[in-house]
Amino acid sequence: MQKNSVIIAPSIMSADLCNLETSIKALEKEGLDTLHIDIIDGAFSPSMPLGIDTVKQMRKLTDMQFDVHLMTNDNEFFIQEMIDIGVEQISFHLESSMHTDRYLNLIKNSGAKAGVALNPTTPLSTLDYLLPQCDTVLLMLINPGFATFKSEKQVPYAAEKVQDLYELIQRRNLQTQIEVDGRVSMDSIATLVEHGADTLVAGSTSLFMKDQSVSENKQTMEQHIQAGLSRRKVVNS
Repeated sequence: MQKNSVIIAPSIMSADLCNLETSIKALEKEGLDTLHIDIIDGAFSPSMPLGIDTVKQMRKLTDMQFDVHLMTNDNEFFIQEMIDIGVEQISFHLESSMHTDRYLNLIKNSGAKAGVALNPTTPLSTLDYLLPQCDTVLLMLINPGFATFKSEKQVPYAAEKVQDLYELIQRRNLQTQIEVDGRVSMDSIATLVEHGADTLVAGSTSLFMKDQSVSENKQTMEQHIQAGLSRRKVVNS
């Protein structure tokens, strides 16, 4: 089955964290309906951009879909906190998960969508038994939590890994979505979409580029998305 739409999910980390309400309302004004929220515990990765209480306050400000990416070691604790807040999707890392099946069921039983996230070098073979349970697979294209390090570049095998996952999903006739995160730039969007990306986490190298407005950057992103979709091939199952 060929997918013909791509979601732009602005990363709140790249917005003005001192003026979250203003930033969120500006994104709503552009017709964007999904907000990507990174929850990092300071142990899984050396960063702690947002606390749980901040996400609670954000939930009061908007009806945008909250797409939460957990970069944490105590996944069950943070999953339950996000469920209590009422987010729409939660992805957690396989690398820090001992009871992956339990976590997926916990999320799905709450009514939220469930996903797993993979570090760049984590092989797709880890998904062999999990893929049918996943609403989404989030592929990190840089090492998670290091986005503020300007020298951190997207891995050279990014498109190959997206393509491999896309073909795997197609062959198994699944509806699992592919989300990509990490230096999703104007230069890489068309290629990532062509190879199968369904959701683009948009940050400082795309939607929040400083030299243009969010509105202008969104238009440019949409042009690259359409170019990528026009080149996407259907995989025979």
